[in-house]
Amino acid sequence: MKKSKQLLLITALLFIWELPVIAQQPTDTTYIFRFVPNDDMFYVPWNGNDRSLHQLLNILEKNKKQLQAGQMYISVSSYAASANDILTSERMAYIRNNRIKSELITQGGLTEQMFVTDRAIPSSYGKEQLHNVVVVTFPASVEKVAEIAGIEAARRVENYNKERSGKAERERLSIEQAAREKAEAERLSKEQAEREHLAAQEKARKQAETERLAAEREEKERAETERLAAEAAAKAKAHSLSLRANLLRWGTLTPDLGVEWRLNRHVGILVNGSYTSWTWNSNDRRYALWEIAPEARYYIGKEKRGYIGAIYKAGSFNYKLSEIGKQGNLMGGGLTGGYQLKLNKALNLDFSLALGCLHADYDKYIVIDGIRVRQGKETKNWWGPISAGVTLVWNIF
Repeated sequence: MKKSKQLLLITALLFIWELPVIAQQPTDTTYIFRFVPNDDMFYVPWNGNDRSLHQLLNILEKNKKQLQAGQMYISVSSYAASANDILTSERMAYIRNNRIKSELITQGGLTEQMFVTDRAIPSSYGKEQLHNVVVVTFPASVEKVAEIAGIEAARRVENYNKERSGKAERERLSIEQAAREKAEAERLSKEQAEREHLAAQEKARKQAETERLAAEREEKERAETERLAAEAAAKAKAHSLSLRANLLRWGTLTPDLGVEWRLNRHVGILVNGSYTSWTWNSNDRRYALWEIAPEARYYIGKEKRGYIGAIYKAGSFNYKLSEIGKQGNLMGGGLTGGYQLKLNKALNLDFSLALGCLHADYDKYIVIDGIRVRQGKETKNWWGPISAGVTLVWNIF
């Protein structure tokens, strides 16, 4: 007991004396191996043990020379080992430590002298409070080596750490210098590349601006040439004649035809005519109509497709769509406007609407035994839309 206390005191003094060196010793790494509760067998493929074992063997292989020289040790500790019906927790921890060491000795070509092994640690491990684990720490700390392997072994580890810390410092300074030089070279290279990139961008911008201005000049010249050609063609074709068919009237089984004479690009004179006559139900129902509608238009816009104008219409009608028929004359006029949509060189589609007033004088009648019997006379004035058209236009010349 007295000897144990002396060993602990010497270890503590050695640790305090060598604290600056210990602070520079290699950073240790822990590897956790998990065991099935109440079982001392080590299952390599279980719960990530194979991955930890592979990583540990790799790092030990790289430091085998130091392990053989006693300059590094491997620390093995068992935490919170659970007992079973045969083994106590202390015995379970002892066997588990030996299982791990045997695996490392067998696969890594190590010896027992390279390990410092703790007795059983009953508490859990780490913040996660792990149970039934064996934790391998490499390299083992100087104080751990002093505690288990003795002062002489701890001095060898300590001297190696001193030597290694100086070498590591030189390597660190060399790496830092190389990193600074590399960073400076990269900075200069980046600045040069940035200058070249900006110069290329400026050159490309000037080239693009030159090309854009040239394209704009060419486009303006082309547009001006086309405009002059169009004006010349329009002047050469100041007069034109076209035939017209109002598709809305044809849709109501009322044939409608017209003609337009263009005096020049701005002024056109039109005449549209409609006629239909239908009887059914043994002549008891009748739908008859004729109309004539002269119109003057003034075309507007760059392409002279929109227009405004005046329309006059006159005609007669005979409607009997119910018990009482209406037969008489109509007359009126108003303002018109619209737009011609070009389909191809020969065909246009004319959308038009006229607003104004229609005056109608008509007799009301009924039919008795095939004879019309007059029931009175009426007069009406209608204000609003007086004409609408979706007209197919055929340009003859």
